[in-house]
Amino acid sequence: MSDDFFIPVSGMDLPRFAGVPTFMRLPHVEFDHPRFQDVQVGLIGAPWDSGTTNRPGPRHGPRQVRDASTMIRAQNGITGVRPFEVLNCADLGDVAPNPADITDSLARFTAFYTKVKAAGIKPLTAGGDHLVSLPILRAMAVDAPLGMVHFDSHTDLFHSYFGGQMYTHGTPFRRAIEEELLDPKRVVQIGIRGTAYDTEDRDFAKAVGIRIIPIEECFHRGWADVMAEAREIVGTQPAYVSYDIDFVDPAFAPGTGTPEIGGPNSFQALEVVRALQGLNIVGADMVEVSPPFDTSGATAYLGASVMFELLCVMV
Repeated sequence: MSDDFFIPVSGMDLPRFAGVPTFMRLPHVEFDHPRFQDVQVGLIGAPWDSGTTNRPGPRHGPRQVRDASTMIRAQNGITGVRPFEVLNCADLGDVAPNPADITDSLARFTAFYTKVKAAGIKPLTAGGDHLVSLPILRAMAVDAPLGMVHFDSHTDLFHSYFGGQMYTHGTPFRRAIEEELLDPKRVVQIGIRGTAYDTEDRDFAKAVGIRIIPIEECFHRGWADVMAEAREIVGTQPAYVSYDIDFVDPAFAPGTGTPEIGGPNSFQALEVVRALQGLNIVGADMVEVSPPFDTSGATAYLGASVMFELLCVMV
């Protein structure tokens, strides 16, 4: 049961347009804060997009998602879960990247999340481009490889880009498999679609045992059936959830760097997260919100709503 310190500021007490924005209006608790050791779920910003290969902008995502998340209230309107009363949740601030050095940024991220894991805190992250998942997994999978439910329109399983660049937002889960951070037979990728360079990523997935569920299969079978299979694949052992906002059709989430048409709507975007209830989730991220392409702010609000749904299944 959470204590009063960790209860978010209510819109009934302070208007949502007022005050300093934090994720879901939670208290800001950094490593040196006297209440840091009491945090059980930490919401974290990962403002970095040096892994982006085309349209940059996700480095600005956490700030916009924080602002949009002031609309989040105390109770899930569908499931009835009141996550802030179940566990102590706090905004742990941003990881400070080095925008001029990918290797240094990866090390900084891993060091940050190593402290989070050592404190027994489950991280819920707002990216950033999808490369941020790799250093998080390096910290969270130090004990044993994790399973993963991955919502995306892309597999992010490519070997390299531009003649040997190993670290881009198209390669994080290839590296994670190679580094034995993920158990490929407990990894499921949902919603994959769009044109392709070739079949290298899917060939790799097939070779190591990753289950790819393309968008056509999702719509043909229905989301409930797909998510039942996903839960079966991941099982009861510790798992990570990675949610790229470009999983959602760009009609509902245009503010992202690599949109792909033909995806789920915003209701389905939340529904699939609710279907994760019961999994042993040790951490999660929502990535690739790009404010320069999100003129209405709708993508950031959807991202904040996805994070709330993730929080509800994490607690």
